[in-house]
Amino acid sequence: MSDKEKNVDPMERSSDEIVQETMKEIYDEINNSDLKEEVNSHDTDEEALEELQEELRKGEMEEPAAETEEETDEEDAEEAEENPEDWMDYDSGVISFDESDFRDREEDEENLESDAEETELPDEEDDFEEDPRLVRPRRKKLAVRIILIIVGVLILAYLGAALFFNSHFYFFTKINGTEFSAKTVEQVEKYMEGQVADYELTLEEIDGGTEVIDGTDIDLEYVKGDELNKLLKEQNPLLWITALWDHPEITAPVGVEFDESKLTEVLNNLTCMDPEEQVKSESARPVFENTEFVIQPEVVGSEIDTEKFTEAVKTAVGGFVSTLDMEEAGCYILPAFTSESEEVIAAKDKMNSYLGAHITYDFSPYTEVVDSSVISQWVTVDDSMNVTFDQDAVRAYIQDLANKYDTYGKTRTITTGSGNTAQVEGGSYGWQIDQEAEYTALTANIEKAETVTREPQYARRAASHEGNDFGTSYVEIDLTNQHVWVFVNGQCVVETDCVTGNPNQGNGTPQGTYSIAYKQQDTTLRGPKNEDGTYEWESPVSYWMPFNGGIGLHDASWQPTFGGDWYLSHGSHGCVNLPPSVAPTVYANIEAGTPVVCHY
Repeated sequence: MSDKEKNVDPMERSSDEIVQETMKEIYDEINNSDLKEEVNSHDTDEEALEELQEELRKGEMEEPAAETEEETDEEDAEEAEENPEDWMDYDSGVISFDESDFRDREEDEENLESDAEETELPDEEDDFEEDPRLVRPRRKKLAVRIILIIVGVLILAYLGAALFFNSHFYFFTKINGTEFSAKTVEQVEKYMEGQVADYELTLEEIDGGTEVIDGTDIDLEYVKGDELNKLLKEQNPLLWITALWDHPEITAPVGVEFDESKLTEVLNNLTCMDPEEQVKSESARPVFENTEFVIQPEVVGSEIDTEKFTEAVKTAVGGFVSTLDMEEAGCYILPAFTSESEEVIAAKDKMNSYLGAHITYDFSPYTEVVDSSVISQWVTVDDSMNVTFDQDAVRAYIQDLANKYDTYGKTRTITTGSGNTAQVEGGSYGWQIDQEAEYTALTANIEKAETVTREPQYARRAASHEGNDFGTSYVEIDLTNQHVWVFVNGQCVVETDCVTGNPNQGNGTPQGTYSIAYKQQDTTLRGPKNEDGTYEWESPVSYWMPFNGGIGLHDASWQPTFGGDWYLSHGSHGCVNLPPSVAPTVYANIEAGTPVVCHY
């Protein structure tokens, strides 16, 4: 190879030039090796082949015996002795003919032409056909010998190339992006040494921009090592032919050193590393549009993974690579999910299935509806594409229902049995939604895409959502006027005076709205238990109707009078005492759950 050829950049030469040059080197290597003797040994075989072909031609073209040239000359000599006048004068060297000879010759030629037209000469091949039983075996043997010779030559040529690639890189081999087809380690090292002074690493950014790291800024220098030799040894010379279609591309450190602290400083000053220039990536995700969830495409940003970027640059510089595609090298924090991600598609389908739910709340005579327009605001997906509910939003909706329909603990304004208006506070009666239980029930309805009409889950119930929640059947107790009314379906069925708890002894009957817990006949009411096992007081009653723990309605045969101010001095321990004659009627017109409204 000339000096001029050695200095040509391998990247600037065509593949044909490289292959031609390499084959010439392979030929020279074969010519200078022991293989030459093996190749020359085939010259004798070629000579034998020629002799065999000549022999075959003679065998095939063998003809019947004919007069030889010598025999013809002898006959002419004899004729000349007999007729010396018709032949040459050998002494003088002059040949003489008379006119009759020319006339006879012309006549003979005309006769020959005429005979040729009338008579067809026999085909020479027809007269001398060779026996095919002799020709075919000879031809077959010859063909086998020719094939063996060709195969042998090809094998020797292939092994010669393998010998060549024992010290050279395969055809089309690229090391860190530069092609070194059929080059030795020394040639590669020489090329790299020449490139260090002008080395630049071009950074190809995701937005199409580029930035350059100059080798001189990081004190880059080439240091010979064993890496190239290791790479050469890793290739199998016997498999060199695969490089013709499977072009090897190698990425590896090749013996360069640089100042890492200076590299870090250079990286920090790059525009792409400025946080204000970076755009964060966003994964594709389902969003609600019009009537359904659709996939919102991902946003591919320019936010850099500093650790991966730094490592990629070091690898590129260490491998003497001239260009670094930052996106391909994984230097960016890319979206975790794209529009084609199975997880995103599955999440979208699941969320759309939830939109098929339709829940109607029954607050007779009112209703509240949860449909797709409401559900779409609650169904969400997390960063891992797990479909969940916005718990705060769902709970806020349930809280709104409670604020609207709950009556427990609220002050009620009632029209009393006497026709007056009274404010009633406290008590344990009223509507109260069990919000935690309702959250579970509601989300289950949505997940199953159910269409249902139902009441919400209640912790406490009342009689009505319309007007006063205790409805039209209830017991009213006027603590100020010591009077009781029993209403059934809006009609007063019992009205009587009573005796309530004695407020002067701390036993006043508490106001509020309650409900009858149960009712029982013929029982004994008892006060606190003494240490000796007796009770502070015991009162046998025929009709017992509790509504506030130990406080209830019952008959009181021991009271001499009812109504008025008697309760201030002879009031009960908190119960509402009824005349024995009225108690059975009250008992008969109430049930467990009947509201009891106590007010002053």
